[in-house]
Amino acid sequence: NFRRHPLEIPPPSEKDWIRDDEEDFFLQDPDRKCDALPQPFRIINKLVMQVFESAMEIIERREMLQDAQKLKVQPTKCFPTAKFQVTGRANCLAVSGKYMFVGLSVGLAAFNTCDYKDVCAWDAVKTEICAIRASDLGKECHVLLAVDEMGLVQLFCFQEESFRLIKVLNEVEDISKRSTCVEVVLSPGGDYAGVLLQGNTKAWLEIYQLPKDSWLMEMEKNPQAVAGLDCSERRPSCTSVALLLQESLVSANQAAAKLNPPVLLLTVKPPEPITGSRFESPLDALEKVGDGSMPGLGYNHLIKDFQWELQEAIFRSTYQEYLEAKGVIKEEIPRHATFHFLLPSQVLQVGPDMEIQPDVPAGIGVHWDGNHNFCMYLLKNQVDSDLKPDVVWPCAAPIACSAVSSCSRYLALAGEDATITIWDKHIGYPLSVTAIPEERFIRSIHFL
Repeated sequence: NFRRHPLEIPPPSEKDWIRDDEEDFFLQDPDRKCDALPQPFRIINKLVMQVFESAMEIIERREMLQDAQKLKVQPTKCFPTAKFQVTGRANCLAVSGKYMFVGLSVGLAAFNTCDYKDVCAWDAVKTEICAIRASDLGKECHVLLAVDEMGLVQLFCFQEESFRLIKVLNEVEDISKRSTCVEVVLSPGGDYAGVLLQGNTKAWLEIYQLPKDSWLMEMEKNPQAVAGLDCSERRPSCTSVALLLQESLVSANQAAAKLNPPVLLLTVKPPEPITGSRFESPLDALEKVGDGSMPGLGYNHLIKDFQWELQEAIFRSTYQEYLEAKGVIKEEIPRHATFHFLLPSQVLQVGPDMEIQPDVPAGIGVHWDGNHNFCMYLLKNQVDSDLKPDVVWPCAAPIACSAVSSCSRYLALAGEDATITIWDKHIGYPLSVTAIPEERFIRSIHFL
């Protein structure tokens, strides 16, 4: 017998459909086929498995992050080798040679970095020191500039483990005319000192020349005065506080009388705002031109004072309500300046009357906030009240910050337009120009 009609596959019926609990029947253990969990335990089992799977994913992700962190260069952890115990609160510190000077809430303290011992302290005035600058003069002598909480700048000389107060640079008898110190800078080697001062409505920069050679000679001639001052300025005991403080003040005054005070070389003021011309006609302006050149005869080239006053009056009348709301005042706001001591270079030419030393600064570079010009001045005695810069370095945008390399050859200027320019001061040529993306404001730059 044989089948004569064709073989057909019957269509699937509902009874042949695979149920949900039988989809993984081939993975189930035959011995546990009869032990399947009933509802709702299977839902609970499924939720627990999802929790475990999520936990494993988190663990694997954290292990990957830990492995990637181990591949990075780990910073070296530094632990202190010694601790210094100070009286009061430590506000600032400076290192010069083998000594470390700490500004305290009650004066100054000096520590020896070799044996970690307290050398001496100066607390005759009981004033809080907020900033310190120190420089090594040689022959175990150091110069210090200390700024106290009142903004007074005190000049010290440290030798034979003792402080000698030389002068308070901005001290005046009339308190209403007192100026406060904003920033102090000591040149490398301690030849010059710069002090930025602010008054009620103005700011200016004072540059001093420190007679360090005469100081060293005077200290070599009178070592007994140094030794006597050293004994009186060490930390006093509880039974003789008043007596030793009086001796300290007397000794400090005697030492200050023997040492020559610093010499004021320059007084740099911020640039004056734009004002009207003092010439009454273009012909008066042409008479001041020495080379006979003709700048033009148009009257629009001269702006008189009354034109500036008229423009300001129109501006204030138009925006009077906004000016009153913001409390705009007409008084001059004190300005801040950044300055650097510069070594001799081809750009800053030194005259024949000045001695050139390769390691001694020959000038300073100053830029005021919001100004486009980097001004350079020679370090010579100029008593002119209307001091003009010897070299002006203009920039396209207002200068935000600046930096000078240790060799004083390279100058970095960062503008408010987020552009950094590196200049070679010896040849006066820009080496590179870098623009920071996204127009970010640059607050400080440094050479490494």
